Amino acid sequence: MSDPRSESEAETKARRGRNLAIAFGLFAFVVIVFVVTIIHLRGNVAIPQP
Repeated sequence: MSDPRSESEAETKARRGRNLAIAFGLFAFVVIVFVVTIIHLRGNVAIPQP
């Protein structure tokens, strides 16, 4: 890893871009898991138990 104090402006922008991409990917994953879970739970609620 490089020292953040000695990075050029281009390296800093690249790091920020990677961090934003990782954050967006993580957020999208959490949203997808949440939506799938809610859909799955609603499907089970609609089925009457004997």
